[in-house]
Amino acid sequence: MRVLVIEDYAPIRNSVAQGLREAGYAVDAAADGREGLWYAESNDYDVIVLDLMLPELPGLTILKRLGAAGSKACVLILTARDALADRLEGLDLGADDYLVKPFALEELLARVRAMVRRRYDQQCPVISVGDLRIDTSARSVVRGDRAIELTAREYALLEYMAVRADQVVSRTEVWEHVYDFHSDAQSNVVDVYVGYLRRKLEAPGETRLIHTRRGQGYFLSETS
Repeated sequence: MRVLVIEDYAPIRNSVAQGLREAGYAVDAAADGREGLWYAESNDYDVIVLDLMLPELPGLTILKRLGAAGSKACVLILTARDALADRLEGLDLGADDYLVKPFALEELLARVRAMVRRRYDQQCPVISVGDLRIDTSARSVVRGDRAIELTAREYALLEYMAVRADQVVSRTEVWEHVYDFHSDAQSNVVDVYVGYLRRKLEAPGETRLIHTRRGQGYFLSETS
């Protein structure tokens, strides 16, 4: 999943971005409101972590612009302003959650996970596709009684396909949600990682879960 962090204070911005990357997210980061709005309008994010007090362009203005543009990204406001009026204003403008500084990174990660589930209408942190179970909180994968070890990138690809289960996802969609803006991955990397996942998810004798729709992309399903 792809997250944008818009925060002008470098220690917080770098810490949050690094924590999200270590949790397996593709992350872009902006140091001021104008740069952040450019990122938000130029890419399809699952979650935007947004400070309110930003140079160049205030966070509330960014919220208004995103709302007017019909952005589907979930927005987590991250700010030192903890007055009730500030919280209500941000939520009324379309923010999905509010976290006051200082905060624990673990709490931010938990809220981001919850917003990703909301973004894709997933009520439960465990996604099941046939006998495949993906625990998005523990970031663990089991098929039948077999635990499957995945790299961070493999897991990110599988989670995105799982929240879109039974829907064809194009290579472009995968790229936009699994890789950040500065990724230097090669153009065939999606096909390569789909191949890696197939080898790990589909042992001899097990039914196929990842299917190819020629010319369109891939989909995860227990039926073809």
